[in-house]
Amino acid sequence: MYNQMNYYKIPREEWRDLYQKYQVSLSTEELGRIRSVNDRISLADVQDIYQPLVHLLGIHLESRRKLMKKQAEFLGIAPHKVPFILGIAGSVAVGKSTTARLLQTLLSTVYPEKNVQLITTDGFLFPNKELKRRQIMQKKGFPESYDMARLLTFTNDVKNGLPAKAPVYSHKVYDILPNKFEIVDNPDILIVEGINVLQLPSNQQLYVSDFFDFSIYVDAKEDLIRDWYLERFETLLDTAFLDPTNYYYPYAIGDRLRAVSMARQVWKTINSPNLREYILPTRNRADLILHKTQNHLVNELFLRKY
Repeated sequence: MYNQMNYYKIPREEWRDLYQKYQVSLSTEELGRIRSVNDRISLADVQDIYQPLVHLLGIHLESRRKLMKKQAEFLGIAPHKVPFILGIAGSVAVGKSTTARLLQTLLSTVYPEKNVQLITTDGFLFPNKELKRRQIMQKKGFPESYDMARLLTFTNDVKNGLPAKAPVYSHKVYDILPNKFEIVDNPDILIVEGINVLQLPSNQQLYVSDFFDFSIYVDAKEDLIRDWYLERFETLLDTAFLDPTNYYYPYAIGDRLRAVSMARQVWKTINSPNLREYILPTRNRADLILHKTQNHLVNELFLRKY
């Protein structure tokens, strides 16, 4: 559980009225391209939730810029560019990928002079071959399934203005793509999205979140997230039967009830324990919690007081 004493609890209606001086114009088609499979988000959500959030992030951007300038003056050196890193965490199927892509779009629109990039920590999973060698394939998504040393090196390079390569993960084949990388080269803003970005690995003295300038946790009750996960699974099956190379193809062409039963078992034995033991405990480390209810509707937000 997180300590609500450390947060301002803000209902959607109040949050919506905090800042509406500008309107970001997104079409329904653009929003559809941003939205993840089976996620739900509307133009009203963009206006009510994400426009005020972008303004809040702008406050943090400007505050950090002024601090870096003052610090450079104190040291008697020329100020240098340090990327602003935004972390987005939450469970599988909670909609954090949609949040990340939407914020990338909105920040790029509001700050057209800034280079806003996005990476997901899925790329820092060990390849399936390595997971099998370590005999932890059934723990894919758990902390031990990530190459945290590589993720830390990547994040440190980004913060120091060095070109950094993020491995690419394919949800189609359910594995890392060999010799494919996303290049992050001195962005103004980098969004890092993943279930593990706020976790504290026991074998590391430095954590990914140490590099973050602001962090968001996308939250919902577990029974809702489970339902969204199962709905997404069935949606994926509806298209996977057309592609024999798709990871979900064998399930798509087989018995649907058996496939859904398998997905329920995956949730029960993998996703639920991972959420309860490793993901949910990181919620109280976030600067902002977006709490969702039915239909992915953000009904309240929790903003850290200090």
